[in-house]
Amino acid sequence: MSRALRIGLTCVSCTLATAIAILLTLAVMLPGVTHDARLSRETGAVRAIATIHTAEAQYYSVSGHFAASMQQLGQSEANLIARDLANGEKNGYKFTLQTTPAGYTISAAPTQFGITGSRTYLSDEGMGIHMHAGPEPATASDPLLGETARQKEAK
Repeated sequence: MSRALRIGLTCVSCTLATAIAILLTLAVMLPGVTHDARLSRETGAVRAIATIHTAEAQYYSVSGHFAASMQQLGQSEANLIARDLANGEKNGYKFTLQTTPAGYTISAAPTQFGITGSRTYLSDEGMGIHMHAGPEPATASDPLLGETARQKEAK
């Protein structure tokens, strides 16, 4: 084998080894990055629910009733929430606002379960936020944020 061919094969081997090392590093790091991004979006969903509560309180103080939709909270005359939230989606979560006889409920669910989030949320005018760790919609029987299922059962 000629010296030039051996040098070429050595360069190819080094390049291949480097590519494999990079791929292995990414394979180890990517799940952590994905988890952190999902956790960040879930935290953002909780903050968005708090923003909706604040907007509903302001809307109520001016109009004497709660807003019936996210669009009402984001309309130019109210302008209490950002446009993306008023359209019902923000940072990988879909938000739904519904009126009830007592006030309102807010639901939040990931747009792609397992990718944009792994928890669903439910809240009402009482401002407690119920969390469900699964694709099913959260309900009032799910634990409140910061409360474990065991603590919920003890009540």
